Amino acid sequence: MDRDDRSNTGAWQGPKLSVDLAGVRLQNPLVLASGIWGSAAGTLARAGRAGAGAVTAKSCSIEPRRGHPNPTVLQWGHGLINAVGLSNPGAEEECRELQAAKEQLGGTGVALIASVFGETPEAFAQAVLALLPASVDLVEVNISCPNVAAELGRPFALDPGPAASVTEAVRSVYSGPLLVKLSPNAPEIAQVARSVVEAGADGLTVGNTLGPGMIIDLEARRPVLSNRVGGVSGPAIRPIAVRCVYEVAAAVDVPIVGTGGVRTGADAMEMIMAGATAVGIGSALEDEGEEVFGRITRELDQLMRQLGIKSLDEIRGCAHV
Repeated sequence: MDRDDRSNTGAWQGPKLSVDLAGVRLQNPLVLASGIWGSAAGTLARAGRAGAGAVTAKSCSIEPRRGHPNPTVLQWGHGLINAVGLSNPGAEEECRELQAAKEQLGGTGVALIASVFGETPEAFAQAVLALLPASVDLVEVNISCPNVAAELGRPFALDPGPAASVTEAVRSVYSGPLLVKLSPNAPEIAQVARSVVEAGADGLTVGNTLGPGMIIDLEARRPVLSNRVGGVSGPAIRPIAVRCVYEVAAAVDVPIVGTGGVRTGADAMEMIMAGATAVGIGSALEDEGEEVFGRITRELDQLMRQLGIKSLDEIRGCAHV
């Protein structure tokens, strides 16, 4: 008998950690965030076997992209700063990796999420079309990438109109569960959330890195990253991520993957109380590797037992009341 169920005597056997993410059932709410571990099938499967409820591949585009030269990632004491530059092998190769990952995850109950980006709404749609043969469980649309079709490369995620345009383009070619990845840099993230949900999003990933930020090497007297600036992630941005989840959950009634600086079971519970259905795990993997999934799940289970919480549904969004 599953531990989430009641025994024959009716006694409570333990917390129910499973969640429903846009119609896809996850064994637990932890999701490998896009980007941190790439898209190699073996790596995605490793995260799934380690205890993730779902795994997200690194965002890909139609054509391969080299990204920025090293150094691209730095641990700065309170998290990470990175400017990888959206490097990826292109949608054709990504599709093959996703197919292999799907096969390796077969029978585990771990959901597979593809992530795409593009320079125009049409490019997003083309990338999704190229990945359809992989039969992933969900597609994440990363609208936090630069929109080179707009002046100054302004990201789609900063404005409701462009964000909705991308969502509509993808929805026109894809009918499956669709997540749209928002940015904490948006001046009015709740307005962007409403626009993409009205355009067809089934759920939202909230959010992405914050910034850009800069770290300077005192001896070299130059910025450390080759790109000079990069996105900031990790524990330092968690309060901002929680606020973003809270605002979005108050604005729309769709599942949210709360992402940003989560490292403990208490962090995960905080995201869920703010309104998240699932919780993205990213920068924590840099310190601990895949073992982080099992540890956070155990901590969440223990915390729910201590507080007498029987299911995550019971506390989701409770901070709003």
